Amino acid sequence: MTYFLEYTVPTAPGDTEFEFPHDEINSGTTVPLTQTDADVVHTPDLPARTGIIGATVPEAKLEAEQLITHSRASEASLYFDPSNSLQAGVGTLVSTFSEGRGWQDV
Repeated sequence: MTYFLEYTVPTAPGDTEFEFPHDEINSGTTVPLTQTDADVVHTPDLPARTGIIGATVPEAKLEAEQLITHSRASEASLYFDPSNSLQAGVGTLVSTFSEGRGWQDV
């Protein structure tokens, strides 16, 4: 996997922020907020970097666009990153996506 899509997921209509527990000791455990004493993190949106399967840029764009349309994101950036890093902005920016305009190659 050498392509990564970076996008931001906004909150659902009617919600002002995401809330989730932050517990470094019990990482990976999902507990309802009402049943935990962990610190609660509040954020208006969630940044995401997701691996995209595609042998070519057009294949990666097609796969990425399917992901975008099933999220609430309206903009995204497609990176070529053979290092497979999960760090934001790593790799070579290939194309950007904006709802209504589609893909714009860099």
